[in-house]
Amino acid sequence: MDLGLTDRVYVLTGASRGLGYATAECLVADGARVVLSARDADGVAAAAERLGGPGRAVGLAVDLTDPTAPECLVAAARDHFGRLDGALVSVGGPPPGSVASVSDEQWRRSFETVFLGAVRMVRTVATELSDGGAIGLVLSTSARGPLPGLGISNGLRPGLVGAAKDIADEYGPRGVRVVGLLPGRIMTDRNRELFAATGDPDRARAEAEAGIPLRRIGEPAEFGRVAAFVLSPAASYLTGVTVPVDGGALRGL
Repeated sequence: MDLGLTDRVYVLTGASRGLGYATAECLVADGARVVLSARDADGVAAAAERLGGPGRAVGLAVDLTDPTAPECLVAAARDHFGRLDGALVSVGGPPPGSVASVSDEQWRRSFETVFLGAVRMVRTVATELSDGGAIGLVLSTSARGPLPGLGISNGLRPGLVGAAKDIADEYGPRGVRVVGLLPGRIMTDRNRELFAATGDPDRARAEAEAGIPLRRIGEPAEFGRVAAFVLSPAASYLTGVTVPVDGGALRGL
């Protein structure tokens, strides 16, 4: 299938590694050009170079808690590549811990990054897009079912699903699509850290795999291919929904 990505331009946040970078790889492989962002300047510059350098990818060090970050990224896409066709908005996961154990300060910091930073980015990009534009919002399966030990994620992710649906409704008449992506257990640094935090990462991984119908942890590229399709013109009638990429782990119909 031709996804229609040739020469289209996307901004991807949190994209120096993990799910954001995996998506960027898939977009570039199908002919798109990308603006990557992350807080680590060296990391995002190296990621852009691996994707082909200035002709295909540029990297910017920005923090989504900065209210000016979304406008900077939109401007970078237009300045470097002359257009903007969409974005993948990914932010780091909040700290682990139950709702009863995390502090007010952890809630405040996570709200600024995980929630408000993401909403601000989606809102800014949606305003700039024209007919055919698309935004993917990287969330978590915790948006549909609470995950043990991830109280902040359980609290904030469902709210982001609601916000994404609201924006999809508002910008749909302009031909702009917004889709939530719900990664399950994908072997990223985040999941390695969560496994390690249990004190027995091998056992934690085995237990996680036992709860997945496909009986394995996903690879970042498996998420990236789904995200690239969602952002592409090939998914032109897909908006206002959440798409699990979890090996069948979610039990809801």
